[in-house]
Amino acid sequence: MADISPITATNSIYAPADANPRVPQKTLDQNDFLKLLVTQFTNQDPMSPLKDTEYIAQMAQFTTLEQSKTMTSSIDKLRADQATLQANALIGRAVELQSSQDGNTKVLGVVSAVEMENGEPRIVVNDQPYALGDVLSIRPAPLQ
Repeated sequence: MADISPITATNSIYAPADANPRVPQKTLDQNDFLKLLVTQFTNQDPMSPLKDTEYIAQMAQFTTLEQSKTMTSSIDKLRADQATLQANALIGRAVELQSSQDGNTKVLGVVSAVEMENGEPRIVVNDQPYALGDVLSIRPAPLQ
């Protein structure tokens, strides 16, 4: 009787586990929209051109996209300005902070200044800068 050797799979139809799958882009930006519009105009049937109503609808979508992008950047700037105003309002006030270095230590002190770091305001307490998110409580300025 002849020996039968087991068959092992050497080629797999599945991608190896360490392969990086391509992640599709979930949103279209302004350039993608313009490319689609130009392609549509380039490849349209001369005997049946794009209707005015379709063109107007696409331009309205383009305008909405532009306004949305402008509004998003305005909101981001407004948030940054608001954080700066909040930090400035704390100057001279006593605050209790949670130290971001270890997360367990609480720091008490008076806000003496505001520093900007990478566009984000940081309050200075006991000569150390802290993020606004580290503030646990705010107290009136101590009497002198």
